Amino acid sequence: MLLQDSASPLMEQLMFFHDHTLLILTIITILVSQMLLSMMMNKFIHRFLLEGQLIETIWTFLPALILILIALPSLRLLYILDEIYNPLLTIKSIGHQWYWSYEYSDYKSLEFDSYMIPSMELKFFHFRLLDVNNRLVIPFNTQVRMITTSSDVIHSWTIPSLGVKIDSTPGRLNQTNFNINRTGLFFGQCSEICGANHSFMPIVIESISSKSFIKWVSSNN
Repeated sequence: MLLQDSASPLMEQLMFFHDHTLLILTIITILVSQMLLSMMMNKFIHRFLLEGQLIETIWTFLPALILILIALPSLRLLYILDEIYNPLLTIKSIGHQWYWSYEYSDYKSLEFDSYMIPSMELKFFHFRLLDVNNRLVIPFNTQVRMITTSSDVIHSWTIPSLGVKIDSTPGRLNQTNFNINRTGLFFGQCSEICGANHSFMPIVIESISSKSFIKWVSSNN
């Protein structure tokens, strides 16, 4: 199964940085390969060549410039990923062996557990090993703050299509933020080796409109 397309501005920035770095690496690989082939195929020699200050200056400054071209966008992206904007919705996720619990902190009694649907209970529209009995419902185009922790061992709350991966550590709270830019179902799972059933605690986010979210909250609160 292929990874889902990007569904958040953070993931789009990660993809841009990936393409930027990959282009630089491709150019370096082609240039070095061409020079190696050239040196192996020709018979040019210079027995008395002792130094070449110009070429030595070039191959000292060029790698430094390339590293700067990679480092600056990387640092910018790290700050963007770490910045917590004004959230309109706060959700707390708690990792257990082996399921997730969610608490909507802005509402009085909106919390539930999310278990993977067993194979014998799957309907024809479910995804095996990915669907859960209670999806995490979030309105799209809304800044969401996710606070996560664990009740037992270290877990990792991860949604690849949103560019979100954050450790759920016992005894402490970690937080991240994301903004889903379209409706749909987005799948993830624990990305930390947390025990025998590590691969059986998936995450499913259902992104819906704000009006539908208000109706959902009213019916479950």
